[in-house]
Amino acid sequence: PRVCVVGSGPAGFYTAQHILKVPGGDLRLRGRAGTCPPREASLRCMALSRVCGGLEGSWPCSSVVGGLLGAAQTPQGHPGPLWALVDIYEKLPIPFGLVRFGVAPDHPEVKNVINTFTQTARLERCSYYGNVTVGRDVTVPELQQAYHAVVLSYGAEDNRVLGIPGENLPGVYSARAFVGWYNGLPENRDLKPDLSCETALILGHGNVALDIARILLSPLQLLRKTDITDSSLAALACSKVKRVWLVGRRGPLQVAFTIKELREMINLPGARAVLDPADFTGLESAVRDASRPRKRLTELMIKTALEKPVEMQAGAAAPREWGLKFQRSPQEVLPSADGKRARGIRMALTRLEGLGDSAKAIPTGDVEELECGLVLSSIGYRSLPLDPAVPFDSQHGVIPNSLGRVKGVPGLYCSGWVKRGPTGVIITTMNDSFDTAQSVLEDLQGGVLDTSPSREGFGLVESILRSRGVRPVSFSDWEKIDAAEVARGKAAGKPREKIVDPAEMLRIIGH
Repeated sequence: PRVCVVGSGPAGFYTAQHILKVPGGDLRLRGRAGTCPPREASLRCMALSRVCGGLEGSWPCSSVVGGLLGAAQTPQGHPGPLWALVDIYEKLPIPFGLVRFGVAPDHPEVKNVINTFTQTARLERCSYYGNVTVGRDVTVPELQQAYHAVVLSYGAEDNRVLGIPGENLPGVYSARAFVGWYNGLPENRDLKPDLSCETALILGHGNVALDIARILLSPLQLLRKTDITDSSLAALACSKVKRVWLVGRRGPLQVAFTIKELREMINLPGARAVLDPADFTGLESAVRDASRPRKRLTELMIKTALEKPVEMQAGAAAPREWGLKFQRSPQEVLPSADGKRARGIRMALTRLEGLGDSAKAIPTGDVEELECGLVLSSIGYRSLPLDPAVPFDSQHGVIPNSLGRVKGVPGLYCSGWVKRGPTGVIITTMNDSFDTAQSVLEDLQGGVLDTSPSREGFGLVESILRSRGVRPVSFSDWEKIDAAEVARGKAAGKPREKIVDPAEMLRIIGH
């Protein structure tokens, strides 16, 4: 059977990986007559060799597969091997989605998952086609004609709006656009944010908000060692921002960021934390029954606000500072006297009703104004409809589905943020994508999808793309772009220098 995956971010690659993976029980029978077609056995050995990097000679095969492909143990009810062929489509010439364009430049360890995705893309039964916009260059119904199953894993390409006056003033940016700017997302390469003010305000208490604050306040010598784009590094070198406030509607017990990111901010060289002790009054008792991660996170905030440990006292005279503001809801971005840019923000003070994560912020009637020349909205991402033929829940920004099966459209599936909404970390997406892939495998194996008629797969899609003047980019093409980026980065003492112009990417590969 032929399976198509739309999107090459974590959801797309994890879905493909699970569909392509080798059940361990079948592997142990490899070589016995009738257990594996000869050509497929050969492909399987080639795939394992690539994934294991030659280690299969020193480790038991089942251990290697279990550790690197997650397939040593066949899950209960897992279908037998189907030898599915998987094609991954991506609108950009380059793969990896949010791992490349969302993960902070100073978090290279998180990007190591790209190595796993690369191993998947190099498998004999997997193909990558970049520079193809599904919904424009080829429609979803056309993909359904070419494949037995189509999985939509294209993520969240938009951001939630504030819906307040002044939101569109110069100096106001979405977190998605700002992160895309310093991470080299082509659509944001010309953002040119105005960093001439001293105070920036970030709306949101999630990890993305902390990422942005850290990038704004990090010493340049730290950023120069990362894969941050050269143009954004130059802009940050001229930045006048020395104070960052992170504002949330609810309280300390409802923040969405994690302790790792908070600790990074607290220990950021040259910047001191400014937390109001009054915000944490009485929380010691309230946090006793909280989950361990929530308890540790809250205790670190309390410690930072109240105790001022020795290692932080040294930063008391730090040239830069950041702080958390709670129970404030944005009401209006205030314009400058000439109306040409943001000068501040008006916020409603709130009180909380309810407990824990379910607590709701209710305006008290009091307001507060805060001067700031840069406003960054980090209140969440949002998926968009891809094709008129695909059902879409505009209210929740997701494709209606049951265990990844798109409701009312047999053979169509979804995974990742477009399936469940833009929440969670990469491992959340991995588990979610594995669940969808499992649904695909069950339907293929159980006869829900008729696999008897042959489907042309990319053969049909290629003719459609050719008729529309579209030239796809292969994974080997991407590896040429990758090599160029690494070479440029090496010359500058960086891991890579990202190429941000798709036209330049295509020139490198001779398109």
